[in-house]
Amino acid sequence: MNNDICIFTGNANRDLADKISAYLGFSLGEAKVKTFTDGEIQLEINQNVRGRDVFIVQPTCRPVNDSLMELLLMIDAVNRSSARRVTAVIPYFGYARQDKKVAPRVPISAKLVADMLETAGAKRIITMDLHAGQIQGFFRIPVDNLFAAPVLLKRIKAEFAPEEVVIVSPDAGGVERARAFAKRMNSSLAIVDKRRLEPNKAEAMNVIGDVKGKIAIVVDDMVDTAGTVTQAAGALMNRGAKEVHVYTAHPVLSGPAVGRIMESAIQKLVVTDTIPLKEEAARCGKIETLSIAPLVGEAIIRSHAGDSVSSLFI
Repeated sequence: MNNDICIFTGNANRDLADKISAYLGFSLGEAKVKTFTDGEIQLEINQNVRGRDVFIVQPTCRPVNDSLMELLLMIDAVNRSSARRVTAVIPYFGYARQDKKVAPRVPISAKLVADMLETAGAKRIITMDLHAGQIQGFFRIPVDNLFAAPVLLKRIKAEFAPEEVVIVSPDAGGVERARAFAKRMNSSLAIVDKRRLEPNKAEAMNVIGDVKGKIAIVVDDMVDTAGTVTQAAGALMNRGAKEVHVYTAHPVLSGPAVGRIMESAIQKLVVTDTIPLKEEAARCGKIETLSIAPLVGEAIIRSHAGDSVSSLFI
């Protein structure tokens, strides 16, 4: 691999960063990330980055604010060390769900995070499965929004025949994603009509489409508290689905998520490693993890070389 590239990471998901570096064929850059007793983050880059193309791999997952601050400090540190270009590789973009005003006197937090990344000195963003595609427009710098679909579809095709599967969107907002999966699988499509009662609480009301006797594959960008997907699974089984499997890019899995999944009709939850699993989730026999490291690694290679990134998904 070209010696002009350096890759650094913080504490958010070092395992993924190690896999990406292994795919690229070299070790991670040396960076010390420490915390003072009052919670301040101290960061030091122990490697020459002058004139080099630097990629910082850091999902802004839990603890979200610490992960975000580490990323901002690393961007600032390598810029002050005369790096040629700094790309923030953010497999999971925290605050993405706060992309618009849903009530009076609330912030558009995703826009604020975008501004902070630009101010810190990021010249390009590589992220994955943004909760809302329009977040790309919050930046004045290039944004490559990767998709976990190739990784997830490869597993679905290896496990199931197209004629026995129905691809399901767990809500109206995910129809475009589910339709893309169904088209590539050459399978039918169904939608769960969901009524959200309050934040992090949802009630599945109806199923649009024929799922009787089919293996229902629910696809979503993330699973947080698992309320939506577990209720969708119940509704699908009530409509005669043979099995329910869930495929998602981001395993946020906060609060009661793992318990809900264990008690639900979901047979398998397949996730990627954009976010490291908590210990409870890692022990759960229903949860399986696929790695997106080769996909991100290939995007880094193409970004550095000036080649097309979008062609990864065509």
